[in-house]
This record gives sequence, structure tokens and C-alpha cells, in this order.
Amino acid sequence: MDFGAMGQVAIAMVTQVGLRILGAIILWIVGRMVIGVLVRLVSRSLTIRHVDATITRYLSNILGVVLNVALALAILSLFGVETTTFAALIAAAGVAIGIAWGGLLSSFAAGAFLIILQPFRVGQFITAGGVTGTVKEIGLFVTTLDTLDNVRTLVPNSKIFADNIQNFSTNPYRRVELMAQLDHGADHREAMYRLKERLVKIRNVLPEPEPEVEILTFTLAGPVLAVRPYCNNAHYWQVYFDTNRAIREAFGEAGFPAPEQHFAVRSGT
Repeated sequence: MDFGAMGQVAIAMVTQVGLRILGAIILWIVGRMVIGVLVRLVSRSLTIRHVDATITRYLSNILGVVLNVALALAILSLFGVETTTFAALIAAAGVAIGIAWGGLLSSFAAGAFLIILQPFRVGQFITAGGVTGTVKEIGLFVTTLDTLDNVRTLVPNSKIFADNIQNFSTNPYRRVELMAQLDHGADHREAMYRLKERLVKIRNVLPEPEPEVEILTFTLAGPVLAVRPYCNNAHYWQVYFDTNRAIREAFGEAGFPAPEQHFAVRSGT
């Protein structure tokens, strides 16, 4: 046996494989850099043309996925893998995955409908899929929300599309819903007058529609007032807390008694 010849062949094969691996690594690094640049250019171009931010991010995500798949096929071709055969395998695998991961594909389809129908956009405050928060991104499969306690939450698009969606940012204003319990001994007319007088002075409360203060219901303690100022969605919690403070201060200054339940106990004859 000619060990010298075998060694030369082995060295040639190792060298060839090593060069291919090195080429694949370089292609991967360069390709990823190019993909990042292209995605940013497309995103910037759409932004300059004032395309909606939701559509811009969605198209950028799709472009990134397509280019990464093309890069993977190019790397496989370096190792002599027939890309046409590989594409057929991907198609076959896609069918199998589609059967097994029907929910994932339904989320993809739901994401496309969310982009087309636009029930909400990036930056808006919504309740969707049981989660309330600000929309940060509508992705291929999930929508990203930042909740009120600043927790990043991912909600499947299929769950959002199949459930009710509340968009708090669409209308120019919303109503703050609060209640104020009065004691039976308190003058409800004076309480209503004092609250209306204070509500119009609260920062960011809208003059139109006018704040509403009316008797909502009755309890054993006395009448319950519905206190309803209007404000822009961005000022909701500030107005909410300031209104609660106004209720407490108005009733305290008026000297209204603390609400207590009243019972009548009668002895039997």
C-alpha cells in the first residue's frame, strides 16, 4: 500500500473540506451583515415614504426570513448539496410541519390579516388576546405588547384575531369611570355640585364632553355617585388618580359623615 499517496489524498480532502467550511463561515458572516444592511435600508426607505410603522416592521421581518433562507441554501451549495433537491425537501417538510404546527401557520395567516385590516398599529394602547398594553411590534407569528407594569408580553396572532380587540387610542378621548359612596346624612346635591366644580379644574380633564356626576345606585350606606370625567387616553391614569383625590378632598372639606350601613332593629310583639 502506498501510504504516501493515501496521505496526500487525505491531506487534499481535509484541505478541500476545510476550505469549504472556512468559505461557509465567511459567507455566513458576510451574508448576515449584508442581510442586516438590506433590511435596514428597506425599513428606512419605507419610513421615508411615510409607510405605516406596522407594515414597515412586518415587511422587514418577511424580508429577513427570505434572505436568511436564501443564505442557508447558498451555504449548502458550497458543500455540493443540490438546492433544487433541498427545496423539494423543504416543501415536503413544510407540509409535515404545517400539519403538526397548524397553530403556528394560523398565527402567520392571522398576522397577515392584522396588517391588512389594521385594527391597531404600532404605538397604540389596546386590549387583545386577554392582554392590555402598548403595541411594540406585529410580527410574523406574535404581537409584542408592553403591559402597564412594563412587562414585555408576546401574544399569538391567532389568539388576537380570534378574540375581541379593544383599541383605546383610536378615539380622541375616553371616559374615566369612578364611584363615590355617600352617607344617608350627606346632601347629595351639595356633593354633586362640589365634585363638578373640582373636576373641571383637574389637569387634562376635557371641557367637552363635560364631566358627569349623577346618582348611580343606592346601598345600605346611602346613594352612590357616578363620577365620570373625560380625557385623552395618554392622560387616563393621571386623571383617574387626581379624580379619586378630588372626591376625598371635596367630601372632607364639606364635612360629610363617613358612609355607614344603617340597620333598623325592631323587637317582636
